[in-house]
Amino acid sequence: MDHNLIVGVYGLGRFGTFWAEALAPYFRIKVFSRTRRENLPTLVSWAEEEELCQSDALFFCVAISSFAEVVRRTKNLIGSKTVVFDTCSVKVYPAQIMERELASSVQVIATHPMFGPDSARRGLKGLPLVFTPLRAKKETADFWKDFFKRIGLNIIHMTPEEHDREAAFTQGITHYIGRVLADLNLKPSPIATLGYRKLLEIVEQTCNDPWQLFLDIQNYNPYTKEMRLRLHDSLARIYRVLEKGE
Repeated sequence: MDHNLIVGVYGLGRFGTFWAEALAPYFRIKVFSRTRRENLPTLVSWAEEEELCQSDALFFCVAISSFAEVVRRTKNLIGSKTVVFDTCSVKVYPAQIMERELASSVQVIATHPMFGPDSARRGLKGLPLVFTPLRAKKETADFWKDFFKRIGLNIIHMTPEEHDREAAFTQGITHYIGRVLADLNLKPSPIATLGYRKLLEIVEQTCNDPWQLFLDIQNYNPYTKEMRLRLHDSLARIYRVLEKGE
C-alpha cells in the first residue's frame, strides 16, 4: 500500500490501539489520545491533536458517548482533504453527528469493524466490516473498500438505520447476555457441555471490553430497547411455562 499516505487514529483504547497496529503495515500511522502513551505499537508514531487532524485519513476510535464532543472540538482542525471515518458500534448517531458538524468539503465514511482484539486474535480474514460512504467521492470510497478487501475483511454495505436495527439483535443481544452471564458468576466445570463452554466464550468476548462500550451499545442504538423488552418477555414466557405449565 501507500506508505506516504498518513492515517491518523484518534483514541488509544483497546480498539484504537488494535486498529492502529492493524493498519501500520500499510500506511504511515499517527495516533493521538487525551492521555499520552509512551509505549506505542511498532511502526506507530505520536502526533498532537492538530497535526493528527490534518492526516489524509482520520479514524475516530473513541467511546460512542464521547463521539459528539470529540467531533465538535476537532472539526475546525480537520483538513479539507482529510477523509473522516468513525468506528462506532452504532451507526445512526455518529452518522448524524458527522454529517451535521463536519464541513461539507470533508469526505465522511461511516464504518463498523465488527471485531476487536479478541475476535481478531487469529487475523482479519473473513471478519465483517460495515462500510457506509455518507459523503465521499466514488474514487475515495472505492480506494478504501478495495483496501479493506485486500486485507481480508468482508465488506457489508448497509444504511445506518439498517445497521442499527440488525445490530440490536446481533451485537446488542450478545453483549447484553454476556453481561447477564457474567453477573451470574459462571465458572468452568469439568462436566461442562460444549454449549456451556460457548456461553463462557460469550462472557470472555464481551466482558473484556469496557463497561462504557456496553452502556453505549445499549443506550445509543435506537433499537436495543425493543430487543431488551422482547428478550425479557421471552424469558418471562418460558418461566411461566415451567412454573404453571402454560
